Formats: sequence, C-alpha cells, structure tokens
Amino acid sequence: MESSSFKPKDHLMLPDHPGVYKYFNETGDLIYVGKAKSLKKRVSSYFNKNTGVNLKTRRMVKEIDKIEITLVNSEFDALLLENNLIKKSQPKYNILLRDDKTYPYLLITDEPFPRIFQTRRMIPKRGTYFGPFASVKAMNNVLDLIRSLFTIRTCKLDLSPYKIQEGKYKVCLEYHIGNCQGPCVGKQTEKDYLKDLEQARHILKGNLGLPKAHFKLEMQEFAQNLEFEKAQRAKEKLDLLEKYQAKSLVANPSIHNHDVCTLVVDEKYAYVNYMRVKNGSLIVSKNVELKKKLDESDEELLLTALIRLQDQFNSDAEEVLVPFEIQNPIEGLNLVMPKIGDKKRLIELSLKNAKFYKQEKALLQGLNKDKKDRVIRQLQEDLSLPDIPDHIECFDNSNIQGSSPVASMVCFLNGKPAVKEYRHYHIKTVEGPNDFASMKEVVGRRYKRLMEEDKPLPKLIVIDGGKGQLSSAVEALQELGIYGKMPIIGIAKRLEEIYFPGDSFPIHIDKKSESLRLLQRVRDEAHRFAITFHRKVRSKNAFGTQLTAIPGIGQSTADKLLKHFKSVKKLKDAKEEEIAKVIGTSRARELVEWREKNKGSD
Repeated sequence: MESSSFKPKDHLMLPDHPGVYKYFNETGDLIYVGKAKSLKKRVSSYFNKNTGVNLKTRRMVKEIDKIEITLVNSEFDALLLENNLIKKSQPKYNILLRDDKTYPYLLITDEPFPRIFQTRRMIPKRGTYFGPFASVKAMNNVLDLIRSLFTIRTCKLDLSPYKIQEGKYKVCLEYHIGNCQGPCVGKQTEKDYLKDLEQARHILKGNLGLPKAHFKLEMQEFAQNLEFEKAQRAKEKLDLLEKYQAKSLVANPSIHNHDVCTLVVDEKYAYVNYMRVKNGSLIVSKNVELKKKLDESDEELLLTALIRLQDQFNSDAEEVLVPFEIQNPIEGLNLVMPKIGDKKRLIELSLKNAKFYKQEKALLQGLNKDKKDRVIRQLQEDLSLPDIPDHIECFDNSNIQGSSPVASMVCFLNGKPAVKEYRHYHIKTVEGPNDFASMKEVVGRRYKRLMEEDKPLPKLIVIDGGKGQLSSAVEALQELGIYGKMPIIGIAKRLEEIYFPGDSFPIHIDKKSESLRLLQRVRDEAHRFAITFHRKVRSKNAFGTQLTAIPGIGQSTADKLLKHFKSVKKLKDAKEEEIAKVIGTSRARELVEWREKNKGSD
C-alpha cells in the first residue's frame, strides 16, 4: 500500500484509484477517515461548492489542513482499512459504535487433554477462540450443552504424559459422577479424549449436523452389538442436540451461513440490529447505536455498522441480508435484499429487534431525563435555593505534605458531569500546605476568568471542605464583587454536613435522599479529579528532577522526553535511535553515554 500527503488546494491531483483518505487539522489531529472507489472524485466532492454539501460537512472542510491517502487494490480493501483506522484513532467526525463492552469467548486450550472455558482476554498462544458471544447466557447454554454431551475435563492439572506416569494425581468428584473419564490417572487415552473434543469444536462452529451424525452412528453400533444401555445414552445425547437446535432455529436449516443487518433511524441516531445465522440457527444477535456526525445516508450508516460488527464477531458469512437495495454496491461484499421466503422473514425479525431497541433507548432517555429533573428540583428544595441548580461547580485542593499543591474544579450540568468544563489549577500564590489560601486563590481565578469572558455563573458552588475552606471561597467572591449572586455551600466529608456562609450550624439532608447523593457524587468527582492531577504532577516533577541531573539535559528537553517515554524506566530501555528522534543525535549520544556510566547505580 502506498501513502501520500496533499494540501486541500491540491485535491485535483489525487489519483482516480480506490483507497482511503485521512483529513488532519492544523494541529495534526486526525479528524476524519473515509474510503473511496475513486479518491479523486470522492475527495474533490468535499471542495466543490456546487454539490450542496451539508453544513456539518462544510464545518469539517474548514478544519482540513492536510490530506493523506493510502492506495489499495479494491473498494472492499478500502472499506476494511477505513474500519481499522476509525477503530484505532476514533476521529471526531466519523461515526462511532456506542459500545464499550468486552465480550466473552470460549477457548479450547493448546495443551495435552485440552480444556474448554470462558474468557474475555484473547491471547492467541493459549489455543483456539470461539466467539465473541454477544450474550453470556447464550455462551453458557453452548458450554452446558457441550459438558452434557462430552466428558471434557474442567480441572487445571498439567496432564503432560510424564506427569500422569508419575502417578501424583487422584481422580476427583467429576470422575465419580461421570463428567470425566479420569485422564489424569491414565483411565482415558488422549486419542479417545480428542474424538470428543473434535465433536465439541463442530458445535462451537455452529455445525450441529456432524455431532448429530456421530451420535446416530454410535447409537446404531451399540444397538447392533446389543449394548443397549450405551445405545440409550447415545440416543439421549442425540435428542439433546436436536432439542437445542430446535430451540435456536429461526429459519430453514438450508440457510447455512448468513449475516443479517437492518436499521431504523431518527434525526440524530441510527439503531442497528446485526444477526449471524448458521444452519438456520441464530448464533449472534446484537443491537448497537450510531450517532450521525455528517448527516450520513442510511446506506452509509448500514455499511459502517456492518463492517465493524462483522469484524467484532469474526464473521465468515457467505451472504449479508439487508433491508433495502444498496445503490453503491462494493465488490467483495455480497449484499442481498430478499423479497420472499425465510430470508425475508429474517429481515423482518431483525427490523423488529432494531425497532424495539430504538423504543427501549427512547424510554430509558425519558426516564433518565425525568430522574435528573426530579433530583435537581429536590436539591433546590432541600437547600432552599432561588433557582434550579442545573449548573453546579465544585472545588477541591490536593497536596501531600505541601508538595506539588494543585486544585480542581468539576462542573455538572443538569445533574450530569460536563467533562469538557472541568479545570485543573496549579497553586501559584501560596507557599506551603495552606488549604484555605489555596481555595481562595482558585475560586478567585475561576470566577474572574468567567467574568472577563462574559460567561454564565453557576447556580450553585460547592466547596469540598468545612467552614474554613468555605470562608476562604467567600472572601474570593467578595473581592470580585459577586458574593450573593449565586449560592455557595461547603460539604464536610466526615458527617456529610452542609454549611452555608455565616451559619454556625450545618444542615443535614436525609442520608437516603437522591439530592444528597448528587452532592456526594459532585464532591467525589472533584476529589478524584484533583488527586489524579496531583499524582501526575508529582510524577512529572520526579521524572524531571532525575533527567535534569544528567549533563546537557535541561527542563525543556526533559519535558520532551517525559511526553514521549512517560517514565525513566522506559527511557533507560530505549535505543539511542529512538531517543535521537525526540531530542536530536548529539544529546541522545550524551544521554546514552551517561546512562552506560551510571548503569547499576539506581
């Protein structure tokens, strides 16, 4: 794959070839990734004033400072590369799947007498993974089925041949109740064990036909040999498989290996249902929500979700069923809109799921909004506030034995954290551990800045601390001439007492009250934010002190090294070439020579 860079004004020089384009802003941040059958036509369409591009896209185009392209062999390759880049970089103008879950897999280990168990961590060397499973319940159903049909061990013993020969193991309860045949004491050969395991693999792949044929043959052989008890057990296992298949069957078993993807949309979001069907059985059903970024078409939204979900669930589907004709088909992606029969019924089932998911989300959002309104109204009542406290700001200080004093301010809007409004503060005017003076400084700085920028003041200020910190914050507001324009309270940690300025006695809100829980959450968030910043500052100071002790390394160079390597340990392990990329060849040589001389002195 070839990669090249262009300026926006040079977009007509792009090749008429499939590929991926990346847009960067003037600070070098990746803001958008796209795919194209023809890079020249697609990228040029963004800069053509006659194409009626929507306002959101126009806003993005204004930010573009550099274009990078990567040429690939086909549009399908471009689609896969685009998906990988979006997943890795999450550019701000690309659609993102709103799903931060990790899904479970079933693992067949790579060891003597392999085990089967669930895990959420993929380490390829450990064995073969099956999944991921969108539902833990569905995964457990498959695992329970396998353990009912086969005698797969569940212990963690090392069953290497020499370990078994040493005779150190004893059979456990699983052997006595018939769930294991005792390979740990040589009662079952690995060859016999692997026959069962092979059938389990077929079930995990969704191929139930082969295990059914296996048990049917077993049943017939036992019956011919007059081993009727064994024949009955084989029949019971065959019945169990057929019941499992009947329970999961949603279509004609002749529908072998298909994906189904449908969506319903509103003004801001798309609600997508994705299903995987094997041999007529539904093995995955997953709903996701997409937020529109540039008023994307239904086709773009569907393809975006489909490719990412296929990647997430390791799909090898021969065909993908979709709810409408795709106007711009992609070679290599077999998309079909069924009009009759079982495939059409699968589309209807998927659409039913997508619509239900949309309704569920709308209901949840309504309930959440009602709850937030109720909680902040309750807080207004509990504190006798003049206005609904839909804008709360909370301050906290952090220092340990006076070192690296810092402070934080967190902001909650409508009862919800507004993370973009959070602020960190280095204490500038106070020497030594003085929480009261530090609080006065940061409150003064915060509201002086808001007044200068003509921004709205909060409806409630919360100070993490008792009467001392509260009095200091009040002094800052008085000096700015805005004391009394907004309520301010202090919340003491020990008894969750709430103080108002000038009142000797605190007020207590019912411990079970939602409004108190909101105040506690605001206070705890400010504390967390301050502590995290304090640790970062202390770590940076320690790192900088160690580096500036090296001849030729000043504070500016130390900061560059900190930003790149994050820790002294990583710097000590780095090669000279990597260090040189950050601070230049001569300084890198000095640093490496110093490192070699002082090796072992830590």
